[in-house]
Amino acid sequence: MTLTAAAAIRPPRTLADAIWNTHVVAAIDAQTDLIALDRLLLHERTGGVALKSLDDAGRTVAAPAQVFATMDHIVDTFTGRSDDTLMPTGKAFLTTMREGARKHGITLFDLHDPRQGIVHVISPEQGIVLPGLTLACPDSHTCTQGAFGAIAWGIGSTEAEHALATMTLRVERPQDMRITIDGELGTGVTPKDLALHIIRRLGSGGAKRHIVEFTGSAVRALDMEGRMTLCNMATELAAFGAIIAPDETTFAYLKGRPFAPAGAQWEAAVAQWRTLATEDGAPFAAEHHFDAAQVAPMITWGTSPQHGMPLDMAVPFFEALDGATGRADYDRAVAYMDVTPGARLEGVPIDAAFIGSCTNSRVSDLRRAAAILKGRKVAAGVRAICVPGSTQVKRDAEAEGLDAIFRMAGFEWREAGCSMCFYAGGESFGAQQRVVSSTNRNFESRQGPGTRTHIASPETVAASAIAGAIADPRRLEALP
Repeated sequence: MTLTAAAAIRPPRTLADAIWNTHVVAAIDAQTDLIALDRLLLHERTGGVALKSLDDAGRTVAAPAQVFATMDHIVDTFTGRSDDTLMPTGKAFLTTMREGARKHGITLFDLHDPRQGIVHVISPEQGIVLPGLTLACPDSHTCTQGAFGAIAWGIGSTEAEHALATMTLRVERPQDMRITIDGELGTGVTPKDLALHIIRRLGSGGAKRHIVEFTGSAVRALDMEGRMTLCNMATELAAFGAIIAPDETTFAYLKGRPFAPAGAQWEAAVAQWRTLATEDGAPFAAEHHFDAAQVAPMITWGTSPQHGMPLDMAVPFFEALDGATGRADYDRAVAYMDVTPGARLEGVPIDAAFIGSCTNSRVSDLRRAAAILKGRKVAAGVRAICVPGSTQVKRDAEAEGLDAIFRMAGFEWREAGCSMCFYAGGESFGAQQRVVSSTNRNFESRQGPGTRTHIASPETVAASAIAGAIADPRRLEALP
């Protein structure tokens, strides 16, 4: 039988299946495969540990050219930072990462490298992630990079050590889920709002052990940075990963990137990338449909990303929830966040505002926030911080004068890094302080011991900083 005939009779495949199948080294059992990795990404909080464990075991890095590391998680983001960190005992993480990268010849984007930044921001910037690749990183938001038509997922430090030594991983094959989003997002509604809307509907376990393929007219209308935001939040559905079929928007973004193909290789790559799509009739284990026109600016009221609601609604009573949150968890979340069921959050005073993270720290995010901040001032008593996602984003923003807008409004303008997306770098917000944040998680003490975090879009963060209280960015005329 010819290959053409064999292909003609095989069942139709999803995009994720097609990529997965081309990377299977061996089937270990009916559910588990040994998968070849095209890229391995590391950061200093776990990457150095994996490299040291590799050394202790007397092993070497199998493919140094396919491994990329950055300093992002625990680094100081204050202006004029040194090569150190504010995290107690944190210096050892940086030193170990540097020593390991140098010894094994892997690419390291160190603190004073112009390519440095948050791992999920710089990989697309540099053209490290490409359509059709498999990519892993010891970070739960690696699914961000599925926006480029790649299978990208988070792993642990032990898995990272195995990947360094073999460029393979033993992985239980995930199921496929399709989330179709049609229609148009309304004025002032962002991909972050769309992501929170979906998580609210499906719950924090709604895509467990699935690769979520986002599709539909609303997804195709998003630019790459918006697609990255949407895929970034898939891990808050407990998804294994997320993926979006590559298209002309993808190719235009990647063309000319440092690690992307060039010349004749670029043309050949694009020709192959155009074939990466779910075939008609391919089966999905689960499917969901959403109307983008039904999405409103969102904010979280509790301590899980599934605790989201439109800004113009009230904090829900327990009886109004769909069962994804139990009674004890609901009561604990309401008490921790000090919110009142049946009352709206709009107008509740805040102590701080944070724009940053691998979710919303790209230049388009900063442009939209700056458009709200321009000519306005942060309310008295509110600490406002903006941390660009990469040194490149910082340079681009400064070239456009966005930094001046943030500074004049009263925001701190920082160096690139994860910063206070989570409490790990030796810096935090205060106990019981209420923060509106463009980050991806609002767990208890995520941004500091006892800190109360409401996650939202950069626009909502900017509007709230100006108002000194949780505010709807669509009502700019109400802002001072």
